[in-house]
Amino acid sequence: MTGNTVKAVVFDWAGTVVDFGSRAPMGAFVEVFRRFGVDISIDEARVPMGLPKWDHIQALGRIPRIAQAWREAKGRDFGDADVDAIYEVFVPLNAEVVTDYADLIPGVIETVAELRACGIKIGSTTGYTREIMERLVPIAAAQGFAPDNLVCAGDLPEGRPGALMMYRTFLDLQVWPAWSVVKVDDTEPGIAEGLAAGTWTVGVAASGNAMGLSLEEYEAYDDSHLDRYAAAERRLARAGAHFVIGSVAELMDVIDEIEGRLLRGERP
Repeated sequence: MTGNTVKAVVFDWAGTVVDFGSRAPMGAFVEVFRRFGVDISIDEARVPMGLPKWDHIQALGRIPRIAQAWREAKGRDFGDADVDAIYEVFVPLNAEVVTDYADLIPGVIETVAELRACGIKIGSTTGYTREIMERLVPIAAAQGFAPDNLVCAGDLPEGRPGALMMYRTFLDLQVWPAWSVVKVDDTEPGIAEGLAAGTWTVGVAASGNAMGLSLEEYEAYDDSHLDRYAAAERRLARAGAHFVIGSVAELMDVIDEIEGRLLRGERP
């Protein structure tokens, strides 16, 4: 590292630091819609990933195929009252399963230790609610990941893709300007959150929602599946990520690159 120009790194949670493949919410989304009489696929459930969960449910209901299936099942269009009803069932359902997908992603502990050794603060934002995070946080802490702050969906009037959760993080960590902060996320709304706040953004392709594979499935990957990884990279790049890496294990090289750019007067 060339100095402390980067003052903070703000991590997303599922698919970025825990839950390789961001799998915990997927079964919950499929199950909750099934309980309301509509079948959705895992791939459909992944489309709005990264949004606050109420917004995620609303976005799912607006997917044309799901919207049509809802009309056929209910005899009416999908509306906000339906989002409310599904959300009330979804949150405790997701909270039940989140602890089954709480393993830290390889490289997180080592990377965070290197960041802290450089005097860089560790922030976090998530599309999960406080109720869900109350179960996840102590498990992550027991494994060695304890960020300096946590901002959850529902803590503020607006979440991703807006900047408010990042602004709260700036205040919590007492870091500014925005260009001294790096946001790391596996989803398009999470990248948009960092861009809206004026930070550098780093997408993680292999460990996150865009690939959607468990660690075991990813490690069993062969060259015939490289197109899937390339597609995940493209999704994050199209979302505006300044850098795209496989996982947090590769982050330090990017931090060094950002340090160099900042010292040359470049800004995100």
